[in-house]
Amino acid sequence: MAGAPSTSTLDHIVFLSPPGTLEETKRKFVGYGFDVIPGGRHSGGLSENLLIVIKDGVYLELIAFLHPIEHYPEGSEERSRRESNPWAHKLPGWIDYAFLGTSPTISKIINSRAEEEGSGVRYLAEVPGGRETTTGRVLKWLITGPDPTFAVDGAAKNGSLPFFCGDITPREWRVRAVPTERVDHPNGVAEVAHLVVLIPPKDLDEFERQLTSVVGFAPEAGPGDTRTWSLSTTTGSHSPRLILRTPQDGEEEIYVRKRRGCIYKVAFQLARAEGGFLSI
Repeated sequence: MAGAPSTSTLDHIVFLSPPGTLEETKRKFVGYGFDVIPGGRHSGGLSENLLIVIKDGVYLELIAFLHPIEHYPEGSEERSRRESNPWAHKLPGWIDYAFLGTSPTISKIINSRAEEEGSGVRYLAEVPGGRETTTGRVLKWLITGPDPTFAVDGAAKNGSLPFFCGDITPREWRVRAVPTERVDHPNGVAEVAHLVVLIPPKDLDEFERQLTSVVGFAPEAGPGDTRTWSLSTTTGSHSPRLILRTPQDGEEEIYVRKRRGCIYKVAFQLARAEGGFLSI
């Protein structure tokens, strides 16, 4: 679609902690050598987060629900909202990733592209979201995600397809509401190198078509069942790779069975003289 906004800018990657354990996850990521900064509580009051901002403009969102589902009385509004949250029943770990929504009509752009290509993916209409920071600033954005009735084998429900976050308030409020030195991490991480999404072999071809409609261009074919898209960042500093592939060993097969596909690993490029990667 000529002149359409980009649908391939990596915005953030989401890591889920068990309910009420956000501080434990903070200690874990500090142990990895990251500088973890305050986030806030999401609108609706069900979850809270912490942030890790990378120099390339991508950030990691460490998120946890305040309470397990059973905390809320059956039949209550809070119980209903908690149970219906798209992340309500996910296992802890990497659970989702977001692209930057640069237009309030990203869903229409993707859906039109998908219809032309016959890929079968469809995104829901944008809905408002937000968060109040620890300093009291109210952030607002628009969210769109894949319609689970059009996804491959539940892929929309497990974070294999990205959602989009488009800012109403300035993105700098959401991401860089702290001094820029907080992006200089003790571990030397400078940028997101790649994220790996695993998918069952039977779903690979169909899911590749759907993801192509979302990203807006076809991937590069790699060895075996590997497909790679080169994404952009808000700083334009480099191109993190989105790698789609099938399991290569028993451990990965178990991972896919438990999660029905999802983000498997995130790798970071180190800025030290010797280079190298940190993979989590």
